[in-house]
Order: sequence, then structure tokens, then C-alpha cells
Amino acid sequence: MYRGTKSAALLATFALMGSILLACGSNSANSGNTASPTAEATKAPAATEQAAETTRSFTDWSKHVVEVPVTPQRVIFHGETTGDLLALGVKPVGVMQDIIKGTVFEQQLTDVEDVGFPLSVEKSLTLQPDLIIFSNSDEQQYEVISKVAPTVTFNSFATLEERMRTLGDLLNKKQEAEDWLAEHAVKTAEMWKQIHDSGIKEGETASVFTMYPGNRLFIMAGTGLPQFLYEKGGFKPTPIIQDIIDKEQGFVEISSELLPEYAADRIFILNPVAPDAQQSTNELMKSDIWLKLPAVKNGQVYNLDLLKASSDALSREWLIEELPKALIKK
Repeated sequence: MYRGTKSAALLATFALMGSILLACGSNSANSGNTASPTAEATKAPAATEQAAETTRSFTDWSKHVVEVPVTPQRVIFHGETTGDLLALGVKPVGVMQDIIKGTVFEQQLTDVEDVGFPLSVEKSLTLQPDLIIFSNSDEQQYEVISKVAPTVTFNSFATLEERMRTLGDLLNKKQEAEDWLAEHAVKTAEMWKQIHDSGIKEGETASVFTMYPGNRLFIMAGTGLPQFLYEKGGFKPTPIIQDIIDKEQGFVEISSELLPEYAADRIFILNPVAPDAQQSTNELMKSDIWLKLPAVKNGQVYNLDLLKASSDALSREWLIEELPKALIKK
């Protein structure tokens, strides 16, 4: 799959920077589907029709067929792209608070409960969710979490368009999703025109790097900022980065000795949060191998904050404003 447990944990840890099962939960969450034949037989037709109108079947990323509310009211979102929901006008009741610190939408979620990483079943039960969106494909975790409330897996590594349309369908916000995507497409096209009019040529390549604590260097490919940079009208990945994308990998750890193989016409550095990762970034940018890269010699290196330059919808809106500021020399 595009996203396994190890990849999910590592991506979450990027943002974190190092950082009883109750039977009644299942019964209450699924009470509409567990009535005995006798109880079903005594239901009034109107009541049955009303119940049918409030839930529907939804097939999630992992192919579970889940009975979900038609219009969820209390959503727990356990993933990296919380800004997608906010862009659709949906404020979750529970999120991973640590993973949203430093994001462009942090202030919108200061009063939202933290469900932890990994997700706390006990905490989730107290929030009485009617839907849990779980950005992972781990079946063991899913089995536990799905006892709390209807739970769907969600691929937060998917393209923005796919994510927004999936969430629009799931949250009864289809029109809002289409409206947002249409407006985003117009703004993005205008941004790239502005960038190209400034003298940056179409077809130029770009690569994105970040450091992780422990002096670990990663090339970003199928998630985060690269998704935005490699959109239509934008930069191109180098062949070796395209290969990573084709393998449906979000990022790959490399040694600094391999930098010349991955470096593109333009290099973006995602500034980490952890102090030791910041120190490693500074040391890397002073190294001989770094200073010899063509992009470095040409002054075509750009720094953006890791947690702000993300792939969710609200971070994309921020990037539309910030990318021209970084690229266009006044």
C-alpha cells in the first residue's frame, strides 16, 4: 500500500519532531444495526425510514464497507492533513494536537481535544464521535479503533484533489469540495504565471530535502511540499525523484554523499523543528558537498518551515502566497 504503518509513524514523527476496548462503545456506535429480528419486526415503518436516511454505506481506502452518518457531526481526525477538513468548514472534535503545532491552522484548533499518537481509545470514547477518520492502513489498530465509532481509513498521501473529493463525499460536503478545488486551481495557475513571468522557466526541476533528528537526511517526493511544487504548471521532479514518486513513496532517507544525485535546478529546504535537526541542517549547508551543488552556486536554494509547507488544503492556500515571495527576487 501507499502508506504502511512505518511510513505513517515516520511522517507523524516528522511533524511531532521526536515526538480497553469497551464493549459498550461498539454497542452504542452500531445500535441501529444490531436490533434483534423481533425488535425489527415491531419498528414502525416511519422510524425505519428515518434511520435509513441518517446513515449510509461508505467504502474506505482499505476497502472496509462502513455504515457512516450521512452528515457527521462529531468527527475525530487522526492524520496529518487536518487542514483539508477545515477548508470544507468541518472542525473536528479530536485531533493529534502535537502534530498541528506550528501549522498554518494551529490557532483554529486550540480548543480541540487531543486524541494522541497513537490514537487513545479511552480519550476517543469520552468525545462520543459519530465518525473517526483514521489516516493509516494498520488493521490491528483499525480493529480496536472501530469499536469506538464508525471508522474509515483515509489516504493522506493521496493527491489534494482525491483527498478533498473523498472527504467531500464522506462529510456530505461534495459541493464545498468542488468549489474549493475550482478556486484553488485558478489561484494556483495565477501563481505559476506570476512565477514564470518573473523569469523562472517552465520545465525547471526542483528537489525538497529535510533533516530529521539523528543527522538523518530525507528527500521528499510523494507527500508534503513536493505535491504542490510538481503540480501542473510547476516544477518537475528529477528522474530519480520521479522514480520514488512512481513507487508511491512519500520520502526516502539518503546519505549526504548522494546529494548531487538528488539535487535539482532549485532546492527547497524544509526547516525542522527539533534543535538537533536544525543544527544538522546548518552543518549540512556549510559542507563542501553542499556548497558545490549548482543550485547552491546559483543562489537557487529556498527555506520554508516544515510544518507550514505541508500538503493539506489550508497549507496550500498559504503556499500560494509564500512561494512567489521566496522565488521572485525583488
